[in-house]
Amino acid sequence: MEPKPIQIDFTNRDLRRLIVPLVIEQLLAITVGLLDSVMVSQVGEAAISAVSLVDTVNVLLVGAFSALATGGAAIAGQFLGRRERDKAGHAGEQLLLFMLEASLAIMALFYLGKGFVLNVVFGQVEPDVAAYANTYYLIVESSIPFLAVYNAGAALFRVMGNSKISMWVSLVMNVINAAGNALLIFGLRMGVEGVAIPTVVSRVFAAGAMLVLLRRPGLALQVERLSLRHDRYIVRNILRFGVTNGLESSMFQLGKILLLSTVSVLGTASVAANAIGNSLATFQCVAGNALGLGIVTVVSRCVGAGDYARARLYTKKLLKATYAAMDLCILLVYLAMPLVLRLYNVSPEAEGYARQIVWMHGFVGMLIWPLSFTLPQALRAAGDTRFTMVVSSVSMWTMRVGFGVLLGRVLGFGVVGIWMAMFADWLLRIAFFLPRFHGHRWEAMALQS
Repeated sequence: MEPKPIQIDFTNRDLRRLIVPLVIEQLLAITVGLLDSVMVSQVGEAAISAVSLVDTVNVLLVGAFSALATGGAAIAGQFLGRRERDKAGHAGEQLLLFMLEASLAIMALFYLGKGFVLNVVFGQVEPDVAAYANTYYLIVESSIPFLAVYNAGAALFRVMGNSKISMWVSLVMNVINAAGNALLIFGLRMGVEGVAIPTVVSRVFAAGAMLVLLRRPGLALQVERLSLRHDRYIVRNILRFGVTNGLESSMFQLGKILLLSTVSVLGTASVAANAIGNSLATFQCVAGNALGLGIVTVVSRCVGAGDYARARLYTKKLLKATYAAMDLCILLVYLAMPLVLRLYNVSPEAEGYARQIVWMHGFVGMLIWPLSFTLPQALRAAGDTRFTMVVSSVSMWTMRVGFGVLLGRVLGFGVVGIWMAMFADWLLRIAFFLPRFHGHRWEAMALQS
């Protein structure tokens, strides 16, 4: 006889309290990132180039840690759905330990492989750019463990339904980073050190804040201590839920980086248009990304409780909300685009490409983006991570990269063709994710007692 599911209820108010801080947190990260790039530009072109080169590698880490933490926290979410708070707290402890150990190993690899990254991955660059890149790399990579711990803590608070905490910590972290940049660059006239040091300090603060806050009594998931003993059952599931999620994110970011080499041969106007398009497209999708994180919280709790009917119900409800929120974001970007394009001060050719890209991305995004990226978060939260990883990776490399090169370079559609290939990638994902969600195989992927 099947056990009776535990009923999990999320009122509209509960969902708003979960989602709104997530949207604000996403907006903060994007806005501060843009502000940072403006301040770095004051150091000089060599500094801009150096920071951007190193950050192309760091973006892989940020995405991987965030995805790994989100996937790993889904384990704790399923325990919360079962009303097993002690096990949820234990899962949180194991996630923090795993993230810390993995990040220390990655940091060591990054320092040992510094020569390879700076000289081979980045290729032949000007001596002043190379010197700046070396300095920035040495400083900022020391923050890798703190970044990992912060992401784990933020994911655990989100899975508790307490996204306000991660929002406020993110706010303070970004303020420290921006204020530190302003002080060191404009006040003390430092170079790339003025960009790197505040990044490290802000991440140290964020990691420490998360560890302190997770110890507070009364939380749905309390991390009382950071045990150094591994629980094989939990670690095995972290590997299943989180690592596949992290690998998927890394493959996605790597594909995007490789596509830049295709864009770069299309000319300066295409490179500029692609950069502008990516910036504005990020704002168009900010609400969709936030709601995707919200789905992980809701679905993991429902799946843990064995209530798959409500998991489907809330997924559909949040998908509708994603469409509505994205429509609003896209409309706002459309309205702001003329002003933004003037601020960039690029050539008429680049502006024309950028305008075309943003309009296409917004229009197609309104129709299918949530089904491509928000919907699979429900599958990941249930533990169906291997399927989503395979589909996403294959679709990324065949459609976005392979088809992108075909359209952009071989058939002569240029940068617009590369973005058209992106939309083909979205459609292929839907062709697999939608039938999967409507089926029942993902319901067998939950944690076993």
